[in-house]
Amino acid sequence: MKVFDLQCAHEHVFEGWFASEDDFQRQLAQRLLTCPVCGEAEVRKLPSAARLNLGASEPPRRAAPSQKPVDRSEVQGLWMAAVRHLMANTEDVGTRFAEEARRIHHGDAPERGIRGQANAEESQALRDEGIEVLQLPLPDFAKETLQ
Repeated sequence: MKVFDLQCAHEHVFEGWFASEDDFQRQLAQRLLTCPVCGEAEVRKLPSAARLNLGASEPPRRAAPSQKPVDRSEVQGLWMAAVRHLMANTEDVGTRFAEEARRIHHGDAPERGIRGQANAEESQALRDEGIEVLQLPLPDFAKETLQ
């Protein structure tokens, strides 16, 4: 089993597992590999260091940095977890979003988390009525089952 660090054209980093280098090259050539964050099919393999098991020696200690640098893969992972949670815990009402949000707000429908589509004018009208709206653009691939 080969595990590679991959990166899309938008610099999202993710991991891919392949039966072999040939399997990776075949999937790459057939454009079967896509970024789990944005759906981009332009993917490249990142260089990685060889792993050497030299025994149970303790790794050298480094001084703690004064500020932790941003780990892009950690941010991406948190984003994916948030999207999975949103998809699992909300009802998709599609283009009826503004109508259903008003029904919930006025007590004409059961209170629950919903998601759907609303244009900028509809979203602003909901806000003006005191209805909280969070716009979270999701790529089409994220609306399907997330791996």
